[in-house]
Amino acid sequence: MNELSRSGSIRKLWVADTAAFRDHLMRLDPQTRRNRFGMAAGDDFVRRYAETSFALDTLIHGIFIGGDLVGVGELRSLGRSRSDAEAAFSVETDWQGRGFGSKLMERVLLAARNRRIEKLYMNCLASNGQMQRLARRHGAELEYEGGDVVGIVVPQTPSPASWLREAVRDGYGWASAVVDMQKKAMPAKLFGRAH
Repeated sequence: MNELSRSGSIRKLWVADTAAFRDHLMRLDPQTRRNRFGMAAGDDFVRRYAETSFALDTLIHGIFIGGDLVGVGELRSLGRSRSDAEAAFSVETDWQGRGFGSKLMERVLLAARNRRIEKLYMNCLASNGQMQRLARRHGAELEYEGGDVVGIVVPQTPSPASWLREAVRDGYGWASAVVDMQKKAMPAKLFGRAH
């Protein structure tokens, strides 16, 4: 049993999760934040990014541990073509090295597949070895462009089984989110937590 199955969940984020998404990005240490955005990103930039992400054609999966959002995988349409999208990932430092990036990548790839994305791009700094390994493990071809690396994945075509898998995961994610909201609204003693 891994850490996620014991005390956490993974689900799509909703606009109601904007504050949790922002707080997750704000907690990233400087190197992780630089790896996520491909540049030094100040607090104002991160706040604006989080506030506009749900207004754009973006689908975000999050990993919640103990009610806190600790990692995200984003699928963002590139706009110029409905068949191209970009994937981006971030996992807080204390939670790295536990396979959460792979779990997020699996969700993003399934979502891309079911939306008929033909090419999924992952941009990262040449120094971001973790992202490059993650991309390679999931079949990406890496192209080196100056100080950056672009990983390109061609998702499989959708099938009834892939649509069902996403629908079941969405249903489970929705149910676990409702339970989490109820836990926050109820007195802590009902759930065996001390004040």
